[in-house]
Formats: sequence, structure tokens, C-alpha cells
Amino acid sequence: MKAAVVYQKGELPQYVDFPEPTVQNDEEILVSVKAVAIKHFDRGRAMGKHYSSEAPKEGGRIIGGDGVCLLEDGTRIYGMAVDGMLAEKAIVEKGRIVKLPDGVSDATAAALANAVIGAAMGLRFKADIQPGDVVLINGATGFTGRVAVQIAKHYGAKKVIATGRNQQSLEDLLNLGADEIISVKQEDEQFIGQLKATHANSLIDVIIDYLWGHTAEMILTSLMGNGTFTRKTRFVSIGSMTGDLIQLSAANLRSVDLQLTGSGLGSWSKDEVRKLFSEILPEMFQLAADGKLKVETIEVNLKDIADLWNLDVPDGRRLVVTI
Repeated sequence: MKAAVVYQKGELPQYVDFPEPTVQNDEEILVSVKAVAIKHFDRGRAMGKHYSSEAPKEGGRIIGGDGVCLLEDGTRIYGMAVDGMLAEKAIVEKGRIVKLPDGVSDATAAALANAVIGAAMGLRFKADIQPGDVVLINGATGFTGRVAVQIAKHYGAKKVIATGRNQQSLEDLLNLGADEIISVKQEDEQFIGQLKATHANSLIDVIIDYLWGHTAEMILTSLMGNGTFTRKTRFVSIGSMTGDLIQLSAANLRSVDLQLTGSGLGSWSKDEVRKLFSEILPEMFQLAADGKLKVETIEVNLKDIADLWNLDVPDGRRLVVTI
């Protein structure tokens, strides 16, 4: 079969012939792959930069971890691969598949799943979002951030505040459910000042952060209290696009009721992952099928993977490889 294979960390994936995978136990199924999204996570693992990265196996490793597939009877599903997805065939676990509704395209479903994982899991299980919450999404102009804006509103957020660099992308978010936009290209004092004014006007309950780095430092600074009573703010780190480390004042932690946590591989319970496949993903795929959850994709062919691996994808879109 044809597949996108990495032989050494940091090398471009190659379009090559690769042995077809074989089922190893009763919990696995062989599927035909239709579409796989290329995410920052996939690039990070291939480059050896993600904390879950593993060295390529002898003989190479197929990239990609999830996608849209067909069962032997033609049923269309989303599934997570046991060992690599970006190929004509893959092995998926029976407990980690979701049947797809007719109204959602292969490309949309492939692109949407990881964004849902990167948004809904943090909102629902780490932030414990409640109807009426005020939600700040830091780095909302990216693909997952745009999905997070829509999901936050779906979960009942009273107000969604979005930050980002690209002004046009920020303004686009106003059509996706954001109520207020804040540019991170401002001077630090202006950015912090705007956040403080926003927080004073509408106390921020939840922060979903895809950037970390300096913007996270400024957001946390804007929350610092002065010794009076404060309402709990749940800060959830999901990405680190602008830096992996921050400086955090101890006074910042002591002066405000702050819950600081992260959402990602290793941070979820088995029960939460079960709910992802039994409740969250089916609901979100149906919302997309009904036109209530919107995403933009760029479709490319598997044979062109090496040339397109580092393609500069515009803000808010996702690269999807079709097979």
C-alpha cells in the first residue's frame, strides 16, 4: 500500500510503498483510509518536538494518528489509528471509532476531530464550563481556536473574548460567536489594560490558552488581585505556540482564586476519553452536518505529502490529505 512514512526524526515524510498492517487482536479493525488532517501535533511528533514523540521504528513510521475511514461494509467512521493513519490502510481500535453522519464531508470530519479534542475536552472536563460563563480564548484565530469559540457558545458561554494576531481573522471570529476581540499585537501595557478593563466589566470565568509564553504571562498579570475577594478563574493550557515556559509571580497565585491546569494527552481520565467517543465527538460531527459548527479546509493528495508538509496554511484553515 502507499503511505506517508518518516524514517528519521526531522526528515520530510516520504510517499512510499509500505507493508499493509495486520490486525493483532479482537479489539482491532482493518479500515480503508479516506482523509487525514495534518496538525501541529503531527508535525511536532514527526520532528521529535512533542512530549509524546517516539523515535521512528526500524524501517520507518507512518505519520498521522486519526482520520476518516471506511469499514469493510462501507460504513464511514472517524477513528484513531493503532500505529499510523496516513496510508491507504490502517488499524483502528473498536472502542475509538465514531460513525459519521451523512451531512459531514470527509475533509470536514477529519479536520474537526482534533480541534474538538483540543477545545471540548478542556472546556468540559478541565474548565468545567457552565452556562453563563465568560470565556477568554487566547490564540483563537488558529483552527482549533475558531472551533473553541463555537463550542464555548454551544456549551452556553454568555460571552466569548478572543485574542489573536491577525486582525482580519479576529474580525471573522465575530461571525462565529465571539463577542469581543483583543489583538495581541498591541504594546504590553495596552494589552494588559484592555484585559483588566474587560475583566472588570465581565469577570472572566474560563481561559482556554493555545499560546502560553508571554501572552499567558500578561493574561495572568491582568487577573492579579489586591487583597479583596475574587471569583474563581479556571485557566486551561492546551497549546504553547509562542513559548513553552513562563514566569509566574507567587503573588499572582495568592491574590486571586486561580485554578491553573492543562488539557492534553496524559491529563484525561479513562472515563473522560470514553465520553469523548460516546458523547462529545458524535454531537460535534452532527453539529457540523447541520451547519452549526463551521470549519475551513485545504485538501491535498497523499502523493504530494513531501512537497506539502511545510505548506503555509492560512489562519483558521486545516490541511487535509485525501486518499
